[in-house]
Amino acid sequence: MEDLAIFVAETTAGGVKSAAQGIDIESVRKNVRYLIAVKSGKNWGNADQHKRLRENFKTAVKVIRQSRHAGNLQPTLGICYGNFKTIDNGIYLHIGGQSFWHLISGDKQLYIKLIEPLGEEAEKHNQLFDVEKAAAYNRLIREFTITYCDKTGNIDWPKLVHFVSGNLN
Repeated sequence: MEDLAIFVAETTAGGVKSAAQGIDIESVRKNVRYLIAVKSGKNWGNADQHKRLRENFKTAVKVIRQSRHAGNLQPTLGICYGNFKTIDNGIYLHIGGQSFWHLISGDKQLYIKLIEPLGEEAEKHNQLFDVEKAAAYNRLIREFTITYCDKTGNIDWPKLVHFVSGNLN
């Protein structure tokens, strides 16, 4: 989803892939320079990852403010899906779903427009996955049968248990 968000920001609103560590997109809207870290869903990381995000935002703001052309900076955590309200926690803006896609594209309906092509692409991947899954299943059954079954197809339990638990030489 991060790559899609970067592509959308670049092609619709002049956003760019950020060079700052932990920041994915930089985009300017209404004289505000948004420093956006993109995550797929709301529950994206543990406490250490959240702490690192805050540190990345603080560092990026500090470095960019050294430029004469920094302007108004808004660190932003952009969540690709979810229907929660936008939150400003004092360090960064926490925005998601429709509001996120609107921010990076300028299109209030983009979140709806994205779903059909994403669904079509997912269907292509699902078909390939199903074929590969069936082949892996058949290969594993064949290997198990050759290794752990007798000629009649019954499992050779002592051989299997020895493989799983035997550790005395």
